[in-house]
This record gives sequence, C-alpha cells and structure tokens, in this order.
Amino acid sequence: MRTTPPLPLPVKRAVAKLGQDIRNARLRRRITTTTMAERAFITRVTLRKVERGGPGVSLGIYATVMFVLGLVSHVADLADARSDEVGLQLEEERLPKRVRQSGAARKRST
Repeated sequence: MRTTPPLPLPVKRAVAKLGQDIRNARLRRRITTTTMAERAFITRVTLRKVERGGPGVSLGIYATVMFVLGLVSHVADLADARSDEVGLQLEEERLPKRVRQSGAARKRST
C-alpha cells in the first residue's frame, strides 16, 4: 500500500477546501457522481477522493474534474506570476538603484 507523506496543515486545509468547492460546483450543476466520473474518465472512488481533498490524487485528475465543471481556467492561474506578491517584492528589491551606460555605449554617444 502506497502512502503519501504528511502535509503541512495549511496545505491540508487548502486541498480539502478545493475538494469541497469541486463537490459544491458539481452539485450546483446537478451532475451525479456517476456522470461526473465518466466525463472525467475516472472511477467514482477517485472522484470521492477528489471531493474529499485527497492529497494522493494527481493534479492532472483535479484539473480534468475542473475542466468538466468548466473551471479549468482557474488551474492555469494557480501560480500566476502576477499574483506572486512575495516574488514581485523580491524582484523589486533587486532592481538596480541607477542604470549606467556601458563603456562602448558611452564612446558612441560622444
């Protein structure tokens, strides 16, 4: 039997919320578990794991389920650089204080 490594609590909560949100989206669309599983090419057991936020389910399966629900565009934005506040701050800190012309460019301009 394969086991998944322990996850940090915030990750567990985020995946559980994703699963619950997927379940709610399926219910709002009045899609049965059988139909959903068929459309996503997975078993009902795997769908149950998805809807419970199973950490061992592949990202590809989560993405496929979201595709069936019409929500796949959200997957593409998960790690969008434009919403990476920490990365953007670090990048801004590394910007040069001033810009100097290279030696060759200075010679050409004189």
